[in-house]
Amino acid sequence: MPAAESRDSVAPGKHQLKLLSYNIQAGTTTGKYRDYLTSSWRQVLPNNQRIANLDAIADLVAEYDIVALQEVDCGSLRSGFLNQAKYLATHAAFEHWSHQGNRKVGVLAHAGNGLLSRIRPSAIEEHKLPGAIPGRGAMFVRYGEGPQALWLVILHLALGRRARSQQLRYVASLVRDYPNVVAMGDLNTGPRSRELLEFCDQAGLIIPDQGILTFPSWDPQRAIDHILVSPRMNIASLEVLPVTYSDHRPLAMTVNLDGAVALPDHPRRDQHQDHSKNAL
Repeated sequence: MPAAESRDSVAPGKHQLKLLSYNIQAGTTTGKYRDYLTSSWRQVLPNNQRIANLDAIADLVAEYDIVALQEVDCGSLRSGFLNQAKYLATHAAFEHWSHQGNRKVGVLAHAGNGLLSRIRPSAIEEHKLPGAIPGRGAMFVRYGEGPQALWLVILHLALGRRARSQQLRYVASLVRDYPNVVAMGDLNTGPRSRELLEFCDQAGLIIPDQGILTFPSWDPQRAIDHILVSPRMNIASLEVLPVTYSDHRPLAMTVNLDGAVALPDHPRRDQHQDHSKNAL
């Protein structure tokens, strides 16, 4: 795996959970702003480069326990009618995977959120997010039971501030009573924005690091991808991975499981030899 820009060192000797959030841009690479125009055909047509890029992403995510994906293609013309969440789960040997289809443009594109997990979720809920323009969604994933359960929220928020505020208020209303929450994804806003600070206050979450730049991947200038957590969660490290498989860089967090969170047993990452195709 490429070297990462780390914020903290991982505490040794503790049971840990490795999380990754990544907007994969439907498996398309972007190397400069003008690529959005000159290579725009890649967003609607299949190409061989997309598969090679997905294979590289599969190698990257294989080191993690839970991966939250945004802008996965759920099976349309541009991906060769390939469900990219399933493809990555198979090639990175994740036993459990799921996807949430959100924005569909005929047969051309079908964007959504995705989950790759080495731990079997206890429940998955799909929510449509409010906004004047439909097509945004959130996945709520529960691991375990009772007060020690972990709630994972996968988000891809709107570009406009008003819609983002509505979406974040909606999510906060659903998670504010849970003690162990991780909200992760492409939030399309910076850590000091009014709507994100209000969300953290309403949902009872914190922004662990406000200086990690993730966009654009070739020369990061903005911190718009985030992993937000409940204050009681014990964070060992938070880092951005310096790869350019998408126009975003992936954000990774390691959490120490020290009693506040109890998860179902799961095998070590190096024990995964078979490519499972189990969907939830």
